[in-house]
Order: sequence, then C-alpha cells, then structure tokens
Amino acid sequence: MGIFERFLSVWVGLSMLFGVVFGLWQPDVFKAIAQLEIAHVNLVVALFIWVMIYPMMVQIDFSAIKNVSRHPRGLLLTIVINWLIKPFTMAGLGWLFFHIIFADMVDAQSAQQYIAGMILLGVAPCTAMVFVWSQLTKGDANYTLVQVSVNDVIMIFAFAPISALLLGVSDIQVPWQTLLISVLLYVLLPLFAGVTTRHLINKNQGAHALPHFLSALKPCSVIGLLATVVLLFGFQANTLVSQPQTIGLIAIPLMIQTYGIFIIAYAAAKWLKLPHNIAAPASLIGTSNFFELAVAVAISLFGLHSGAALATVVGVLVEVPVMLSLVYIINHTQHWFKPLNN
Repeated sequence: MGIFERFLSVWVGLSMLFGVVFGLWQPDVFKAIAQLEIAHVNLVVALFIWVMIYPMMVQIDFSAIKNVSRHPRGLLLTIVINWLIKPFTMAGLGWLFFHIIFADMVDAQSAQQYIAGMILLGVAPCTAMVFVWSQLTKGDANYTLVQVSVNDVIMIFAFAPISALLLGVSDIQVPWQTLLISVLLYVLLPLFAGVTTRHLINKNQGAHALPHFLSALKPCSVIGLLATVVLLFGFQANTLVSQPQTIGLIAIPLMIQTYGIFIIAYAAAKWLKLPHNIAAPASLIGTSNFFELAVAVAISLFGLHSGAALATVVGVLVEVPVMLSLVYIINHTQHWFKPLNN
C-alpha cells in the first residue's frame, strides 16, 4: 500500500477539519458550489465521486463477470442485509434512542425528524463509495459491480414503499429524477468510461500495459475521496459547529447500526464459506449508505434545515471513519476465510 492508503484515516480526518474550517471562512464559495446541481444532485460532488471510482471501473473485466454465478450466496447475502434487515434495524434503533434513551434530551418533533433521517439512510444502501471500500479490501471488482447493479435495480422498486412504511407516510414522494441521475453519474458513466479505457489500452498497447496504467491512476481514487469529504463538510460547516450535542446524539445509534450490520453480514459471509474477496464487498455494501441520495431525499421531503437533513449529514460524518475501521478489520481477518480456489 502506498503512503496515501496507509494513512488514509489521517487524510480523511484532515479533510473533514479543512472542509469545516474553509466552510466557515469562505461560506460564499461553498454556497456557489452548492447551487451547481440538478435534481438535488450536486455536479461538483458527482465529478469528484466520478474521479474516485473511475480507476476501479477500469479494473472491471466483463469477460470475468460470468464467474459471479459461482458465488450466488454472496448476492443473496447482500440482498437480505440491504432490504430485509438494515432498514428495519435502523428504524428500531432510531425509535429506541430518540423515544426512550434520549427522550429527555430532545423534543418530540425533533426526535421524529432525526428518526426520519436515519430511516432514509437505512433504506439507501451504498452505490458509489462501495467501490472504494471494495478496492481497499482487495475485493473482486467484477463481483462488486454486479452487487451494485442488482442493488440499484431493487432500489428503484423498493426505496419508496419501504421508506413509506417506516416513515408512516403513505404518500411519500420519491424524487425519481434524483435517483436516476445519481445512478447515471455515479455508476453508468464511470463504468462506460472505464470499460472503454480498458478496451482501448488492450487493443492499442496490449494487456501488459494495463497494470502500469492502473498504478499511475491509483492516487486519483484517494484524491477524489478526500475532495468529496472536503465539499460535504464545507457545505454543512455551520450546522456541524452550531449543534455539536445533537450531532453526538445522532451519531451514537448510527455507529451502533453500522458496526452491528457489519457484524451480522461478515459473520454470515463466514458461515456461508464465501471467499474473502467476495465476503468483503458483500458485507460492506450493506454496511455503508448511499448518503448522496439520503441527503437529497431528506431535503426534498423535510427541508434543507430540517432535523432529517441534519441526520443524513451526520451519517456522512460517521460513515467515512467507521468504514475505514471496518476496512482495517477486514484486511486483518483474511485468514478467517478459505482461499478462492477452495
């Protein structure tokens, strides 16, 4: 691992701090950037996410995707965790903490808003960032693509009814344009660019040139990740500084949810005897969240300054360092799993 990957948690922490400081110092800059959006999808954030996952898309070999059928249990695990477990445990934890444990610390209306934001995070499993976590754990890039693709198709049909059920709102309006544009920008376009790049390199320079190209491109993923973190925290700098106690209260159940879902998924992957490079992305795709969509839907349904929107932003605050800790755990438990050829 290069210096960027070895000290990634340090760079992420510094990026969070820089984003908040710069957001407080130059709020007009972030306000201008925030206005560059289509259907609540910020185009600058989309660009950096694109830069982040494009190198991973170049690694995908479509001729190897047929081998995914050798491990259907990995896909089944992802579906069960994402759609039958995670949304309901998130709603349960939100209710437990804000209606019982923190009941004396938060007013009833705010509690409902925070729970709503948590639910939106729980019903939006990861689409873009999972490519980063998969790469950091040496997960199978082709398998990760299939998992994300299946996940996105299910999300189109399941996001609205599950959100409506858990929020208790029968007429919830899902911003389909936001969902479709997000999938286009975060998955389809970088995938097309990556496949095209791989084809041109193999055709014009030969397969031996691909590893050198990927090596030169590798720092782009980390740079894209750090730039995304700076922007997200710059956008919410005032909120993060003005409500530290509330942020702490929201972060506690979110952290419990993240680690709890990971334990369930990772233990199930071991029980199912999945190889490590399949178990890693299968566990992480359900553990992390599609926070871009959750933030956009929260703003669309409840407003920019609502408690629901704040909860989704806290989800970003919690997710990056927690996911890095899970990457560390996965990389140091590889010996728990059988080699791929077994």
